[in-house]
Amino acid sequence: MAMETAPVVTSPLSSATADSWTLQWTPVVAGALTAAAVSSILISFAMSVGLGVSSSAPTWRDASVALWLLSGLYLVLQALISFGCGGYMAGRLRATHGLAESEEIEKRDGLHGVSAWALAVVLGAILAVLGASAATRTNPLTAPATANEPSILSYELDHLFRAPRRAPSPDLAPARGEAGRILLTASSHNGVSPEDRSYLVQLVSGTTGLAAPDAERRVDSVIAEAKTAISRTRAGTVILAFSVATALLLGAVAAWAAAESGGRHRDGKPVTGWMLHANRFSRRRDMWRRPMSMPE
Repeated sequence: MAMETAPVVTSPLSSATADSWTLQWTPVVAGALTAAAVSSILISFAMSVGLGVSSSAPTWRDASVALWLLSGLYLVLQALISFGCGGYMAGRLRATHGLAESEEIEKRDGLHGVSAWALAVVLGAILAVLGASAATRTNPLTAPATANEPSILSYELDHLFRAPRRAPSPDLAPARGEAGRILLTASSHNGVSPEDRSYLVQLVSGTTGLAAPDAERRVDSVIAEAKTAISRTRAGTVILAFSVATALLLGAVAAWAAAESGGRHRDGKPVTGWMLHANRFSRRRDMWRRPMSMPE
C-alpha cells in the first residue's frame, strides 16, 4: 500500500506577507510615466508664460530676484503635483495579496510610490542629458572657432565688436572666441588683467576702426557688463540647483503620501477630503452594478 504524502500547508499570513513585499513593476512604471507626463505639461506651461529658472538671454539676466524665486517655487509646486499623481497611480494600481496588517499595506504602497518617483527621476535625467548633448553638438557646417565663444556673453561680444562700417563678410569668429575667453576672467578675484585689457583695446580698435579712447571706453563698459552677466548667470544656476534638489526631495515625500492615499482609495478605507468625491462615485458605480433582489 502506497504511502500518501501529506501536502505542506503554509501559513496564509506568511504567504501574504511574502507576496505583499514583492515589487510590482506595472504600477511602478505606470506611476513613473504619469509623473513624467504631468511634469512635462507643467514645465511646458511655465516656459510658455515666461517662468524659467535660468537662461542665457540678456532679458532674463535683467529680471528681478522675485521672478527667480517665483520660478523656483513653481518648480517645487510642479514636482509635488506630478510626483503626487504618479505616486497615487502606483498605489491605486497595486494589487494586494491575501490578508496583511493595515500598516504593512500602507508601507508597501508608499514604497511603490517612491519606486515610481525614482524611475521618473532616472528617466528625466536621461532625457535631460540627451537633450543637452543634442543642443551642444557642433554643426558640421559651422566653423570650429565659433564653438569656443561663451554663449552667456554673446550679447556682450556683439556690443564689443559693433562697428559703424564693416566689410561685407568679416571673419570675426576667432576674435570673438578669444575676446570671450578673456571676458570670462572678469568675474574672477583679480578681474581682467591690464595686459588682457590692452589687448582687447587693440583688438577692438583694429576690428571696428574706432579710435583708441573710444575703444578703451567700450572695453571697460563691456568688461563691467560681462562681470554682471556672469554673476547673474551664476546666481541663476545656484537657484536652479537648489530648486531642483528641493523639488526632488519633496517629490519623494509627495509620492509616498499619494501612494498611501491611492492604496486607501483602492481598499475602500477613509481617505482625505479631496478624494471623497471619487469614493462617492465608486460607491454609486458599485451600487448600479450590484444585482437588485426582487421582493417575494
